[in-house]
Amino acid sequence: MSMTDRSAQSRRVRTSSALSLALVAVSLTSAHAADAEKPLVVRIAHGGPVSGPIAALGKDEENGVRMAIDELNARKLQLGGRPVHWQLEAGDDVGDPGQATALARRFCDKKVAAVVGHLQSGTTLPAAKIYNDCGIPNITPAATNPAITEAGYDDTFRVIANDRAMVNALLDYAVKHQGVKRIAIVDDRTAYGQGIVKLFEAAAAERDVQIVDKQYTSDKATQFAPILTAIKGHKPDAIFFGGMDAQAGPILRQMSQLAMNQTQFLGGDAQCSERLPVMADKAPALKNVVCVMSGSSLAKMPGGTAWKQKYDQRFPGQYQVYSPYAYDATMVLAQAMLRADSAQVEAYLPRLRQSHYEGVTGTIEFDSQGAPPWRCSPSRAARSCRSAVSDCCWVWSEIALKPC
Repeated sequence: MSMTDRSAQSRRVRTSSALSLALVAVSLTSAHAADAEKPLVVRIAHGGPVSGPIAALGKDEENGVRMAIDELNARKLQLGGRPVHWQLEAGDDVGDPGQATALARRFCDKKVAAVVGHLQSGTTLPAAKIYNDCGIPNITPAATNPAITEAGYDDTFRVIANDRAMVNALLDYAVKHQGVKRIAIVDDRTAYGQGIVKLFEAAAAERDVQIVDKQYTSDKATQFAPILTAIKGHKPDAIFFGGMDAQAGPILRQMSQLAMNQTQFLGGDAQCSERLPVMADKAPALKNVVCVMSGSSLAKMPGGTAWKQKYDQRFPGQYQVYSPYAYDATMVLAQAMLRADSAQVEAYLPRLRQSHYEGVTGTIEFDSQGAPPWRCSPSRAARSCRSAVSDCCWVWSEIALKPC
């Protein structure tokens, strides 16, 4: 082959290589452009009891997350220059700690961006450890045991007051407005029940309230006549129940059957549900129910009334207690991601810790432990409704008639 032929062949090879490189560059550019147009799927999980005896509470909580997801998608938002499709990864923990642990592991395996849940302290405590181990931020909209945010996990948060704040508000009301001096306690032995009972006993001692009897049950029980009969013999002014509405309803019904309609019935947020009167068969003892909730009543939440109308249109007859908190928890997570312009945990977690979000339930912020930085002190507000209100709690009295 002559020098001229070799030179021509070399030019053809260089030209072919240049064309190939140009085609690769065009292909890569097209691929990047296609990726930029392809929606980024951000999965936010919800874990809670959507089957079993407290399924109505869990489904209500899930509905709050679902509403937030739908609204976020309607806004056509972007992360990192890409359109975002927000997706709910729903899971059922059946209200059981073992099931909650298994569900948490499944969420970890699926690499969800964040978790809203769980509903009970007994399910949230073990699940939070799993999420911390695999690095998934999680916000509970309902669980109130102080240990949840005192465990030292930097990715666990709460948007609701803890049991310590609530029992103080409840006892202040019971002592000052009902003249309660003698109380019997019923403990359902769950993490929620044991936790709130322990705090209630300490708060009662500080107020010189006498605990005249203490009985135990479970979160599966339906028959309470034996323990109520034992309590009746001690003639308490009130019964404090550490447990859920699924047991509170039958307890109230059986209190009426035992002619205990003059005994006050005190409880935490798990009994401030819309379905409690139905579960108690509207027994006369309902008139003595006083339960305590975090934050404001729905009517006094900044966006509560308008939000409730939207909720009822989407989920008629399903509202219970925690859905507005679940909605706000989801929105807080999304806002942290949007501020970080990323759904990667290492990018948005610092933003989440610095949250200042004006939500339906109020202003959402977190202290160094991931809890709301509220300071509970008695307020002079709402005396006409017989409610003892603080800046983080409200008491719901005469539940069968109307909430304060």
